[in-house]
Amino acid sequence: MHIPDGYIDLPLALLFGVLSAGVLSLAARRVGGDISQQRAPLLGVVAAGVFAAQMLNWPIPGGTSAHFVGGAFAAILLGPHLGALCVATVVAIQALVFGDGGLVVLGANVFNMAIVEVYVGYAVYRLVAPYGEFRAAFAAGWLGITAGALTAALQLGLSSAFQYQLLTTLAIMGVGHLLLGLVEGAITAVVYRYLARARPDLRPAGVTEVTPDA
Repeated sequence: MHIPDGYIDLPLALLFGVLSAGVLSLAARRVGGDISQQRAPLLGVVAAGVFAAQMLNWPIPGGTSAHFVGGAFAAILLGPHLGALCVATVVAIQALVFGDGGLVVLGANVFNMAIVEVYVGYAVYRLVAPYGEFRAAFAAGWLGITAGALTAALQLGLSSAFQYQLLTTLAIMGVGHLLLGLVEGAITAVVYRYLARARPDLRPAGVTEVTPDA
């Protein structure tokens, strides 16, 4: 899902850069210095895991790539605000150090993967969690990455590089990630279930299972 430079018109890239900076600024304020001793090492572990997983890319039509993003997973374990900051850091390092995604469009890539996927994934998780945490984690990963792909498609479809073919980019990115997102959902659910059983203290506060998962 990393978009390279030249695929999004400059005004659009600048717009999403400003939006990303604004949202992350608010997230940083919400997090503040209130990171518990438990969350601090967990933040590093989650960031390292997401970083490693995102390095495995495969191209899809439309000039972008598909891969495990981990936004929903980070949101579930860290909360949406810290999760957004975590994934944004990973995306920035990948662009600056490894050239994975352009620098001009960094704000757009951060918006798609660290903001849309994280917050949508977290909202889906909280909505579905009363019916089973495993189901909720799967739905969060699946729908989170699909939402992020749709915003990427919107950016591409509104740009001259793709001749403003918005419906085409939405169809390619939306359908492609709706299917590939099943993999993200499955990985998110399996890893989360393992962690929830091995370290139940890491489960999000206020979430209890009503219907046991299989």
